[in-house]
Amino acid sequence: MELQVETDLIVMGIWGLIFFIFIVKLFQSIRLVPTKSAYIVERLGKYHSTLDAGFHALIPFVDKVSYIHDLKEETIDVPPQECFSSDEVKVEVDGVIYISVVDPVKASYGVTDYRYAAIQLAQTTTRSVIGTLELDRTFEERDVISAKVVEVLDQAGATWGIRVHRYEIKNIQPPETVKNAMEMQVNAERERRALLAKSEGDKQAKINRSEGIKAETINRSEGEMQKRINEAEGKAEEILAIARATAESIEKLAGVIAAPGGQNALRLQLGEQYLSQLKGLGQQGSRVVVPANMVNFDQWMDAMGLKETR
Repeated sequence: MELQVETDLIVMGIWGLIFFIFIVKLFQSIRLVPTKSAYIVERLGKYHSTLDAGFHALIPFVDKVSYIHDLKEETIDVPPQECFSSDEVKVEVDGVIYISVVDPVKASYGVTDYRYAAIQLAQTTTRSVIGTLELDRTFEERDVISAKVVEVLDQAGATWGIRVHRYEIKNIQPPETVKNAMEMQVNAERERRALLAKSEGDKQAKINRSEGIKAETINRSEGEMQKRINEAEGKAEEILAIARATAESIEKLAGVIAAPGGQNALRLQLGEQYLSQLKGLGQQGSRVVVPANMVNFDQWMDAMGLKETR
């Protein structure tokens, strides 16, 4: 009797365990797939379907989610590696890859680990591209290196079910000796540019000063020339004014002489002036000798044609 009870308990335990496993598997067969995710389902070890975002129910003990892929763009660091440039200089290069899964089936079965494969291919491609460039050009041709790596990864990505969006080189580290030499070269180039800029500045300053002196000299000469022209024009105007006044006075004098009694009036005025001049000679306190005919006023007037009229 006791043996029968123990047997029943064992059977009930086994059936309870089976029921518990069935319940667990039943709950595991219910899948809620998040947005931008893909689940790869295998049925009896063979690919069956790809589950997109949403609610899905699988067959317990038959269906199995073997791979889970995140379809969002992800960043993968490429570890530093040593590369040799074409001029036999060793540099250390690292980078970063931006990829996303576009075909979950190929990403699951086309390659064992697409992340590891992408890193290895990026490193080998980087080494091959840098090997064709000189050290100085490796710093300038980063875009060329990145474009080449993206091209090669895209070709492989078609088989791996991934898409490479871009590849960026983070650092290119040359040896310390080469780095020091490059810094010295940069400093020398900076000093050369500074000296060149200073010489150009001195040259321009001298040119500006000479042009200023030239302009000042021209302005002074033009001012002096204009001054002389103005003075000459002023003297000419003065001479013309004197000539016009003299001509007018002569015309008036001729008119007075031609008028009745004009000669007597002119004779009288000249006589007064003559006498005043003689008087002045006598007041100078010195002896003055004059020709005899100088005191003969009538003779002087007759010689000028100013005869006295009655």
